[in-house]
Amino acid sequence: MKRWFGYIAGFCCVVMAVKSTAQIPVGAADKGNGFYQNPVLHADYSDPDAIRVGNQYYMTASSFTHIPGLPLLQSSDMVNWKLVGHALPRLQPIEHYSKVQHGAGVWAPSIRFHKGEFYIYFPDPDFGIYVIKARNFQGPWSQPVLVEAGKGLIDPCPLWDDDGKVYLAHAFAGSRAGIKSVLVVKEMNAAGTKTIGSGVMVFDGHPQDPTVEGPKLYKRNGYYYIFAPAGGVSTGWQLVLRSKNIYGPYERKVVMDQGKSSINGPHQGAWVTAADGKDWFLHFQDKEAYGRIVHLQPMVWKNDWPVIGADADNDGIGEPVKQFKKPVASAGIQAPPTSDEFNTALLGKQWQWQANPNITWAFPTTQGYLRMFAVYRADSLTNAWDYPNLLAQKFPAESFTATVKLRFAATKNNEQAGFMVHGADYAFLGLTQKDGITSIQYHERLNADKNKPEKITALGTVEGQDIFLRLVVAPGAKCRFAFSADGKTFTEAPHVFTAKPGRWVGAKFGFFINRNTVTNDGGYIDIDWIRIQALQ
Repeated sequence: MKRWFGYIAGFCCVVMAVKSTAQIPVGAADKGNGFYQNPVLHADYSDPDAIRVGNQYYMTASSFTHIPGLPLLQSSDMVNWKLVGHALPRLQPIEHYSKVQHGAGVWAPSIRFHKGEFYIYFPDPDFGIYVIKARNFQGPWSQPVLVEAGKGLIDPCPLWDDDGKVYLAHAFAGSRAGIKSVLVVKEMNAAGTKTIGSGVMVFDGHPQDPTVEGPKLYKRNGYYYIFAPAGGVSTGWQLVLRSKNIYGPYERKVVMDQGKSSINGPHQGAWVTAADGKDWFLHFQDKEAYGRIVHLQPMVWKNDWPVIGADADNDGIGEPVKQFKKPVASAGIQAPPTSDEFNTALLGKQWQWQANPNITWAFPTTQGYLRMFAVYRADSLTNAWDYPNLLAQKFPAESFTATVKLRFAATKNNEQAGFMVHGADYAFLGLTQKDGITSIQYHERLNADKNKPEKITALGTVEGQDIFLRLVVAPGAKCRFAFSADGKTFTEAPHVFTAKPGRWVGAKFGFFINRNTVTNDGGYIDIDWIRIQALQ
C-alpha cells in the first residue's frame, strides 16, 4: 500500500537513527555472564509479591484500574520474568469501573500457594478485600469473593498457621479510612474467604514509621514476621516486625534503606526462598514516569532478623545492590513482551485498557492487524486523561523507541485517532478527519488531571490512509514524536515532552480512536504492527 503526505512549509524531513539491541529483549536484566543488574523489571509492576512453587517463581502486582488486572509473571530464576497472563479480566462493580477511576481499583495484592491452589488476595480501597484462586497459575481464576467489605482496607496478606488457623494482615488508606500508619491482624474462616471479628492492631507506625503499609505475613523458627515498608514510597525504608505471638507485641527493626545507593525507597515486596535454601527479596523503587520498577536483593538471616541487600558496615541494615550473582542458572534471557505484530487472534498480554472495556472497542484478527473502532466521546470527557478506550502498555526501559504502522480509515468528520504517552501530563500524535481531509497534529496537555488546556500544533496533511508513527523515549522520560510516509524518513514534532506518572502508576503509551457524533457505525484504525527497540 502506498503512502504520501503534504507537509506544512518549514518542516524538514529528518532521519531518526535507532541503534537497537534486537537480540536482547527490551528491559532484560540478565547480563548473560551469571550476573544480573537491577532493576530486574524496568517497568511499572507496583507492589510486587512473589512465591516459589517447586522450581518456578510466581509474581503478581498492583494494577489499579488497568484492565485486564493482576498481572501474572513467571520465572525460573527471579531475574528473567515472563508475563503469562492476568488474573482479573474485569473489575467489580462492572458499571462503576466502565469509567476511568484514577488511583482506584486493585492496590497491593499478595499471592500464596496452599494445598495445591494459588491464592491472590487483593484490595479495592473503595469496596474491600477480595480473594481469588486457581489450580493453575495461568488460570482460570475464580470470581472474586469479598473477604471483608469496607473503605480504606488495603494491602492484605494471609497466613495459614501450623495449628490450622488462618490469619489476614492488612493496612489502612488514609484517603478512605481516615487513618493510616496502622497494621492489623484478623482471623479468617478455614476457607480463607471471610474475616472473623474486628481484628487486633499489632503495630502503630505514627511515632517513628509514618505511612507504614504493605504488610507481608510469614512464619519462621517460631516467630511471626511482618515485612512492611514505611516512610513513603519514594523516601522510605524496609521494616520488619517479629513476635512469638500472632497478635504481638512485635519487635521492630529497619532491615534495608537507601543508604549510599541510588535506589530511593526501597519499598514493599516479597521474601522468597530459592530451592537451594538461600533467601531473596523482591521490592519496588518509585522511578516517577517509569513507574514502580522491580529490584531483586540478596537476603540473609542474622539472629533471626533478615538483612536485605549489601550490609557493608555490618549494622544489620542493608542497602540495595545494583548487580549480583543470579540466584539460579537458567537458559535464555527474557522479559515481558513489548513489540506486537498483531498476527494472532489474541491481543498481546502487554496491552491494558484504562477501564472495563466494551467488546466493540478492538478486535484482533488473523489477517495481521488489530482493528480499533471509533468510540463515541461524551462531552463530559474534556481531555484524554479520562479516555477509557486507551489501549496502552508500560514503559519497558529507560530508553527505547516505539514505531508503529497503522491505517486510519475515518468515515465521519472529526473522528480522531491518537498515538499517546499518557499520564497526568500527556502528549500524542493525532490524526483527524474533516471534509475528506486527514490532518496530523501534535497535542500536549500539562496538568491534565487538573483540567488545564490542551496545546495543539498542526503538522501537515495525510493524502493516503497508511502512516508510520514513532515515539523515542530518552533518559529522564524525555519523549519525541515523529511521523513518516515510508517508515524510513521521519519528520519530528517540534517539541520535547517530559512524561509524567498518572495516579500511583507510571506513564504508558498506546492508541485510541474517538468520534463526537452519535451514529450506528464509525471509522477505525488498523494497527499493522508496533516494534519496540532498546536504545544504546
